[in-house]
Amino acid sequence: MKFNIEGLKSFIPDGDINKHLEEQSSPDSIRIRDIINKSLDKQRLNPDETAALLNVQDPELRQMIFDGAKTLKERIYGNRIVLFAPLYVGNECINDCVYCGFRQSNKECLRSTLSKEQLVSEVKSLEDKGHKRLIMVYGEHPKYSPEYIAETVETVYNTKSGKGEIRRVNINAAPLDVEGFRIVKQVGIGTYQIFQETYHQQTYEKMMPSGPKSSFLWRLYGLDRAMQGGIDDLGIGALMGLYDYKFEVMGLLYHTLHLEEMFGVGPHTISFPRIEPAVGTEFTQHPPFRVTDEQFKHLVATIRLSVPYTGMILTAREPIEIRNEVLSYGVSQIDAGSSIGVGAYSDTDSETYKKAQFVLGDTRTLDEVIYELAQHGYIPSFCTSCYRAGRTGEHFMEFAIPGFVKRFCTPNALLTFAEYLYDYSSQKTLQAGLALIEKELQQIPDETMQQTVRDKLVQLKEGKRDLYF
Repeated sequence: MKFNIEGLKSFIPDGDINKHLEEQSSPDSIRIRDIINKSLDKQRLNPDETAALLNVQDPELRQMIFDGAKTLKERIYGNRIVLFAPLYVGNECINDCVYCGFRQSNKECLRSTLSKEQLVSEVKSLEDKGHKRLIMVYGEHPKYSPEYIAETVETVYNTKSGKGEIRRVNINAAPLDVEGFRIVKQVGIGTYQIFQETYHQQTYEKMMPSGPKSSFLWRLYGLDRAMQGGIDDLGIGALMGLYDYKFEVMGLLYHTLHLEEMFGVGPHTISFPRIEPAVGTEFTQHPPFRVTDEQFKHLVATIRLSVPYTGMILTAREPIEIRNEVLSYGVSQIDAGSSIGVGAYSDTDSETYKKAQFVLGDTRTLDEVIYELAQHGYIPSFCTSCYRAGRTGEHFMEFAIPGFVKRFCTPNALLTFAEYLYDYSSQKTLQAGLALIEKELQQIPDETMQQTVRDKLVQLKEGKRDLYF
């Protein structure tokens, strides 16, 4: 199917966004309380309501937003945190984005693409640590064709180490044409993630001056083509710091509205990373719209309230302290034990950092992250049941809106958590984890479900694997 962007217009209405932000510049406590209550009723917010939340300056009203986001997360997602790892396959790139360590003109970046043998080594290293979910990342280059992406995904799924296996592969790669998305869909990927980077078109054109990525509309309509290619599990994102974060959050909302209007379902996930330093990239040291920690917390809570049923991804770009704090404001997924240099999981080369796109803020191991999550009462989850049972896109929403996510995903999270504990964890994580599982079991109100989960946990302890509802 040919997808022609000629005649298409941006669905990001700069004028409307600026108007909403201007008209909602001084929301009072009654207005904010009403908006939060609408969100707690599990209704997506309108642009004017999101703008009002973004404009809150009063510390007490901001705390009301934080509290509302925390309550909403608990109601819909419970206390689960889904874990994954990024796997960088190649950093060749023909774009020249001024903020990116992979940009074509960066002479300090060591270019590398994993061979099949290297890819297998990377996957085994991840599996040996306990990972079950990956997001595979590719630069934009002719060698990273849909066929190549599909081949590397198949390699990952076919690679096993001991009791380890990868059960879900998500993709972060350049936008494809419709046929390209069909090819990638056929190998059983999960989410296809495309960050618009900035929704402000004038800024976009300055930041992406050359290469295929310089086309704002081709990228903006990338997930439309994914939908037409059969992929209904999509991830959107903005890189915070290129332009005003309030505008970017509004852009994310309008992208959600567009997908809902065109296809009946919004994105599965939203990402909101901040610019971090990158080798050979002076721009990243002084981003034009640097987002402070307080602003970051504010935007995370606002996104949670604006789109109640959309997953939110918090990456290891952020420092540990911030990660720990904003988990409660609506985050549903985090990466852990991450290495972002090409080949960095299995290669101890001291030059690996020169193959990385940026610098990480959280370098804890997977086990350290899991231990701390358990200590704070979060259930670490490697669950992939919805994806593997076909509960994606509209089908996911059919289950999610009545509360399916909390009712069934919590038992599934406990099962995958137990798998990790029995196969990979340190002794202290095992003890903390088993104590948390017992506590969570006692809180399952349905006695039949509670007993069923207990039975499955016994089977896991006896050696069975991959049990889920």
